[in-house]
Amino acid sequence: MYAEMQLSSGLSGKEVAERMLHDNGIYDVRVMSTEGQLTDHYNPSDKTVNLSTDVYYSRSVAAAAVAAHECGHAVQQAKSYNWLQLRSSMVPVVSISSNLLQWVLLIGILLIGFTGNPIVLAIGVVGLALVTVFSIITLPVEFDASNRALAWLKNNSGVMQTQEENAQAKDALWWAAMTYVVAAVGALANLLYYASMLFGRSRD
Repeated sequence: MYAEMQLSSGLSGKEVAERMLHDNGIYDVRVMSTEGQLTDHYNPSDKTVNLSTDVYYSRSVAAAAVAAHECGHAVQQAKSYNWLQLRSSMVPVVSISSNLLQWVLLIGILLIGFTGNPIVLAIGVVGLALVTVFSIITLPVEFDASNRALAWLKNNSGVMQTQEENAQAKDALWWAAMTYVVAAVGALANLLYYASMLFGRSRD
């Protein structure tokens, strides 16, 4: 919905991102266009704000909000925000765990069913616990990035020139944040399901 509402300032997502970075004294981060939808992200390893083509070129309220949010992560890194550092340190381990988890859990369920051996399923549950912790740690990182973005947008009338645009940006980022909440709840529910299966069979 907000992707169709044009900014009165006429700035593109790329221009909004560059303004926010420079206003925060950040000049070593590149703003880049990336293919696909919902591919917007900040990469702390190579210091790039990656915006989907729809956001990069768009001059909508939604594009400005998303661009500012991703720059919020760059500001976090520049200010050594602890939660971002913790999440970044977990990325390699969680990536490996996520890729293998499906097979580990499947083999674990088969083994515990046919042999009663819970070791492989226990390894899978540990992997799920890591993914769940990562999902929970992601929440303060994402909410903080949105708060930084909204504060900057509110104080820069050259970007969003009306209170209505600021309210729309806040609403857009709130709904985006809810996807991370849903993911965290889903990860926790998944963990509890397999943990109950493990401990239930272990007691048997």
